[in-house]
Amino acid sequence: MEFNQLQKDVKEENGSRHKATEGRNNIFIKHSKRGGWTTFPFILGSMLTLTLTAGGWIGNLIVYLITKYNVKSIHATQVFNVVVGCMSLFPIVGAVLSDSFYGSFVVIALFSFVSLLGITLMTLTASFPSLRPPPCTNKFPCDSPSKLQYGVLYTILGLACIGIGGTRYTLASMGADQFEDSNSVGIYFNWYFFVFYAANVISTTAIIYVQDNVSWAVGFGICIVCNTVGVILFLSGKNFYRKIKPKGSPFTSIARVIIAAVRKRKVSSTNQEYNYDINDKSTTVPSDSFRFFNKGALKIESDGSKTKSWSLTTVQEVEDLKTLIKIMPLWSSSIMLSGLVGMFSNFIILQALSMDRHLGGSNFKIPASSFLSLDTLATSITICLLDRLIFPMWQKLTGWSITPLQRIGLGHVLNVVGLVTAALVEVRRLHMARDHNLIGLSMGIPTIVPISALWLLVPLTIMGISQAFLFPGQISLYYQEFPTSLRSTSTAMISLLVAVGFYLSTALTGLIQKSTSWLKDDLNNGRLDIVYWLLAAIGVVNFGYFLVCAKMFRHKLDTQDQNVDDVPVLG
Repeated sequence: MEFNQLQKDVKEENGSRHKATEGRNNIFIKHSKRGGWTTFPFILGSMLTLTLTAGGWIGNLIVYLITKYNVKSIHATQVFNVVVGCMSLFPIVGAVLSDSFYGSFVVIALFSFVSLLGITLMTLTASFPSLRPPPCTNKFPCDSPSKLQYGVLYTILGLACIGIGGTRYTLASMGADQFEDSNSVGIYFNWYFFVFYAANVISTTAIIYVQDNVSWAVGFGICIVCNTVGVILFLSGKNFYRKIKPKGSPFTSIARVIIAAVRKRKVSSTNQEYNYDINDKSTTVPSDSFRFFNKGALKIESDGSKTKSWSLTTVQEVEDLKTLIKIMPLWSSSIMLSGLVGMFSNFIILQALSMDRHLGGSNFKIPASSFLSLDTLATSITICLLDRLIFPMWQKLTGWSITPLQRIGLGHVLNVVGLVTAALVEVRRLHMARDHNLIGLSMGIPTIVPISALWLLVPLTIMGISQAFLFPGQISLYYQEFPTSLRSTSTAMISLLVAVGFYLSTALTGLIQKSTSWLKDDLNNGRLDIVYWLLAAIGVVNFGYFLVCAKMFRHKLDTQDQNVDDVPVLG
């Protein structure tokens, strides 16, 4: 119910924004037939193929580094974390470039070509042995990549990251810009997320299976074909797209408030007039919180007749910055959570590599990286069940809806439960390794323990369910609480969370490896179970920090109406 209401709000805002833009820009009058459902197959088709490309190489990157570049397993997970972090940062860069300078079409076209270049070069590394170190057969230790080979690899990964990051979210917003009525926007987003999840599942199963069982070159070649088709599809719709002119970044007003407040830091607010937006009929003085920034809206003689400049902002812009500052502690409480999820995903792949991945008694062997698709499936199914069945029933029985903060809190709890379950599975795996005398071996490659990798389904399912609570809860919270001028970029905060979290997981993994003997390249010689217990403990502490932030947080409604009852701790 709550997520449906959020979708309605998004639809209404998109609809009103499109109508306002139509009134301001004569480009809509000149090209009134552009946009609409005619553009749907071009945008959704290109998004499908580009997502297949991304999942096809990033989903199996850890295994590729270990098996083809002789990279040690723990180091491979750290490289993977950095890559995912970069992929999560570039959508923000793409959004700023499209909103402020070049428009969505140019940005998507450019970055999709960069993505094609990256995956083409990646295919060359799989096709030409000279670009990789010699295979690790019976010798130990294995030959490491040369500096030149590392340089080529990292350059390729950088290009691929830039290409994917610059297109993923920009495509979503451009697709929504093709519609003027809120109902069409809502239908578009439903299809967008369905295709996005479907493409991820296909790429992390079918394409990865080809890489593991046919050849890496063929698997990457499929990604090249998908990327090429995506570029062609997107460019083919050029004459049908409604192109929104760049309207400037909303973050500019935030910078202006800070600079204006610093410039007027010595100005007294006594008997001074505040500057209000031309459309703002209110004459209420700025709030008392973070009063230093109020100086940015003070009108002094040197400002003259200017209403906005780098020395004068409006009261609304000041209040928008304050709202952003107030929500930052809650936002920061999810950084560590993102880091824990990143480490869990990496270690799950390493566990799968050291377990029996055959399905039943057949010869079919599940690719290690494909296990992560189960996480995605659990998330998708749970979101549908929550939105369509569980939450409506809960509201009928209790008379109240679960709030975004409560959803996030439940996600925190389930995240800890998932880590505890993963620790228990690892305890069982190590016990089997000891029973079969597989402890202490130095083979240079992961030693297979005769225990079914299907045990990993339990922690993967729990973690997937936790994401079903966290992801919609975070989107809903940020959309409701962010300033109106920043709502279009509020969902980008999720992407930034992932980026910072994965960088943090890289640092935390390195710290554990240097300070303890728990993380070994052959998991049988380490104590990954202790690492999981440590992550679970960190999750508990982080949940406590979240509770404190949630208790101190005041919703927009609370600041506007002091008579409203206090919200619950997770309200």
